[in-house]
Amino acid sequence: MSKKPIPDPIFTLATGPVDAYPAVLRGLSRPVLYDYDPAFLAQYEAVNDKVQRAFRSSAPPVILHGEPVLALEAAAASLIAKGDMVLNLVSGVYGKGFGYWAARYAKEVVELAVPYNEVLTADAVAEALRKRPDIAVVALCHHDTPSGTINPAKEIGAAVHAAGKLLIVDAVSSFGGMDVLPEAIYADIFVTGPNKCLGCPPGLSLLHVSEAAWKKMEANTDAPRASMLSILDWRRAHEADQPFPFTPSVSEINALDAALDLYLSEGDEAVWRRHALTAAACRAGIQAAGLSLWAAREGIASPTCTAVRLPEGIDELALRTTIRDRYGVVVSSGRAETLGKLIRIGHMGPTARPVYSLVSVAAVAGGLQALGVKGIDVGAGVAAVMKAIDSTV
Repeated sequence: MSKKPIPDPIFTLATGPVDAYPAVLRGLSRPVLYDYDPAFLAQYEAVNDKVQRAFRSSAPPVILHGEPVLALEAAAASLIAKGDMVLNLVSGVYGKGFGYWAARYAKEVVELAVPYNEVLTADAVAEALRKRPDIAVVALCHHDTPSGTINPAKEIGAAVHAAGKLLIVDAVSSFGGMDVLPEAIYADIFVTGPNKCLGCPPGLSLLHVSEAAWKKMEANTDAPRASMLSILDWRRAHEADQPFPFTPSVSEINALDAALDLYLSEGDEAVWRRHALTAAACRAGIQAAGLSLWAAREGIASPTCTAVRLPEGIDELALRTTIRDRYGVVVSSGRAETLGKLIRIGHMGPTARPVYSLVSVAAVAGGLQALGVKGIDVGAGVAAVMKAIDSTV
C-alpha cells in the first residue's frame, strides 16, 4: 500500500536551503551551455566580476563548484601547513566543526570558546594571540547559524591583522544579509555561498582570497592541487582565455547570475536593511508572545536567523511537525549541542521581508498553543510584529 504523499510547505522559513527568488528559478531554466562556448566563457567572467562588486573587494574572487562546506574544507587544506599553529574561535556548532578540519592539517589547534548563546570578543582574541605568538592562522565563524548569534568580525579581524596572522572567515549565512565584507574585516580567506542570503539553491561557493593567502597557499606543498579541494586551481578560471580545472556547474552559474543582478540592483545596504527589519520584527513578536531568544542578549542576535529557546518539556520535532501540518510553515531545528533546545527561523533572501515575521511568529506561537504550552499569546506576538514594522516604515 503506497504512503500518502506529503504536501510541499507553503512557507519555507528555514535557515537553509532557503526559498529561491523567482528570477533565480528562471535562471536555472536557462539553456545549459557547453562550458567552452564563448557565450558561457563571457558570462562566467561577467558573473565573477559581479561577485567582486558584491564583495566590494579589490581582487577577483574565486567560485568553487560545490556548496560552501567544500570551500571551508578547502580553506583548511590549502592555507594550513603541517607546521602551523591554528587558533579556532568557537561560539557554536559550526565554529567547533571547523576545528576538526584544521586538526587534519595543522601541527596544533588551540581553541578559544564561549557558551553557544554568547559571542567572542576582539580583546579575548588579542589576548590569545599574545599568549601564543606562534599561531599562524585564525578561523572564525561569523554567524554560527545553529545558535543564531553574530560574532564581531570587524573587530576580531582587526585584532588578527594587527598581530600579523592570517584569518579564515565563514560568512556562509551572513554575507548578503548584513554588513560583512571581506576586506573590511581583514579576511584572508572569506567563504560564503549564494544558497543563503542571495536566495539561490545550494551548489556553489564564493571566496575572497587575499594576496597573503595566495602566497601562503602557493608555498604550501601540501595544499591540494588537481583536486576538488583545490583553491589554487581556480585562481584564474574566471578569465575567459583560461581553462576550467573541471566542468563548472553551468546551471548554478545561471542562477547566481540572476541572484547577483537582484542584489546589485536593489543595493546591498537596502538588502541589509530589510533583513535587519525582518529579524527585529520577528524577535519582538517572539518575546511578546511569551517566548525567549536563545541568544544571551538581543544585541548579538542575527539579522538572518532568529533562534527561539524551547519551553521546558517541548519536543522540538513535535513542534516543527505541528507547525508544518497546521500552517504549512517549515522552520529549522538546532544542530548537535543545540539540537532539541531551540528552533530557528530563517530570514534570508526572499523571506527577509517583514510579512514573513508575521507568518513565523503566528505559526510558532500557534504551534506551541496547540501542544498545550501555557502562557503563549499569539495575538500579542502578532501585534508586536506589526508595531515593530510600523515604527520603522
